[in-house]
Amino acid sequence: MASLADLPLRDNLRGLTPYGAPQKQVRVALNVNENTHPIPEGVAHDVVTSLAQALLGINRYPDREFTTLRERLARYVGHEMTADHLWAANGSNEVLQQILQAFGGPGRTVLGFPPTYSMHSIIAAGTDTTWIAGERDPGFELTPSLVTEWIEKTSPDLIFLCAPNNPTGTPLDLDAITAAYDATNGMVVVDEAYAEFAPDGTPSALTLLEGRERLIVSRTMSKAFAFAGARVGYMVADPAVCDAIRLVRLPYHLSALTQAAAIAALDHTDEMLAMVDDIRGQRDRLLAELPKLGFTVWPSEANFVLFGGVHQPHALFEALLERDIIIRDLGIPHHLRVTAGTEQETTLFLETLQDLGGAEFGRQ
Repeated sequence: MASLADLPLRDNLRGLTPYGAPQKQVRVALNVNENTHPIPEGVAHDVVTSLAQALLGINRYPDREFTTLRERLARYVGHEMTADHLWAANGSNEVLQQILQAFGGPGRTVLGFPPTYSMHSIIAAGTDTTWIAGERDPGFELTPSLVTEWIEKTSPDLIFLCAPNNPTGTPLDLDAITAAYDATNGMVVVDEAYAEFAPDGTPSALTLLEGRERLIVSRTMSKAFAFAGARVGYMVADPAVCDAIRLVRLPYHLSALTQAAAIAALDHTDEMLAMVDDIRGQRDRLLAELPKLGFTVWPSEANFVLFGGVHQPHALFEALLERDIIIRDLGIPHHLRVTAGTEQETTLFLETLQDLGGAEFGRQ
């Protein structure tokens, strides 16, 4: 049997490893920032009905332009956006990949700011776009001056920003986004996968789109809509950007079943988002309770919490796993990340941490 070393792999892919969040069958899964609340039963029935109707025409290719879905997404995001401003794909990862296929590639660079979403650099490698790792300030935040400094120093073709950031949960001020846009002639991509979990009234990068044809806002239905298994992501941008993506998309890339499921879910937006307040509450509970166990926490506007003061992160990860709870070891020294689950899941996680000795676990 051959190994990767035996194959004529592209040079820039040699030595890399694929995205590798552990997949374990456990009672409490709090490791990949899923919405742990199931979708309401009534919504599920309507999704099934929509899928059944789509199946009757499954012998035909789907609407290549997924017009109805783009119209529903435009209605959802608001800000006077139309279907022409919307693009969707199989998860926001595919959206980001298409962006790099259109605007990145060999000889081009993309600037990101680790620690950040790990797929940004992986997708860059997959499209042969050179990844430039910028730096954050000690609080994991990005100021306009820091963003501008890195852009002026590296002259990237694209800039990836997370609002709020993953895996730290820290917010991103609009001033930093406008500073990035003004400092470059390239594309600025704001990944807003967790935007719905921010405090009410938090301004979105969507408010900056008018007059900025090189700005893209990427979003997903995986998190707030509890639709991770359906794989639906989308972007909002100037219509010309959507035209650019059409040059690289595969034909009929969004299946009729995916379109039908997403449209049905968007028809129940209020019900689907009703769980967001509960998730925010469990996140805030983690922010309040983890320090009582001796850990430090970073402010979060997402559906997860990054906590520090962990003497042996991997050992604590394994100890929790032995008790049927999985969280995320990201390789950040003395830190782990936990998703805000249901009230029951959060309680079990906190009680188990306390039983293990809290921040004293692993102390030598």
